[in-house]
Amino acid sequence: MIKKIEHVAIMVTDMDKSIDFYKKLFGFEVRQRGQNKKREMTFLFHPNEPGFEIELMRDLAPSETYHEKGLVNHLAFTVDNMEEACQFLKENSVEPHSKTPNIAIDGAKTMFFSGPNNELLQFVQR
Repeated sequence: MIKKIEHVAIMVTDMDKSIDFYKKLFGFEVRQRGQNKKREMTFLFHPNEPGFEIELMRDLAPSETYHEKGLVNHLAFTVDNMEEACQFLKENSVEPHSKTPNIAIDGAKTMFFSGPNNELLQFVQR
C-alpha cells in the first residue's frame, strides 16, 4: 500500500530564514515555492535523496497557536560520524540539546537540536 515517505511538513515563522537554514547546513534545494490564500509553502529536496521532501509552511495570518516544537515531533537525518556532525552544528552556531549523544534502543547514537523555528531535529548514527 505505502510506496515511500513523501515529505515531512514543518510549520515555520520565517520562510526565508528557514530555507537558508536547510540549504546552508544540510544542502537541501528548493523545488517549489508559492502560496495560496492562507499559507506560504516551500518544498525542499536533497540531491542524495530526491524522493523525500521537507515542506515548510507559514500561515499568512496565524490563527492557531502551535506547540513550541511545531506540528511535527522531529525530523531525523542519518550521519556517518556523530562527533563530526555535532562539531558541524557548533561551527554553525547551532547548539545540540545535550553535551553527549544518546544511545537509542537499537544502539544508534542520536543527538537532538533545534532549527530556526524551534523545530526539533535529530542526527542518527547507526
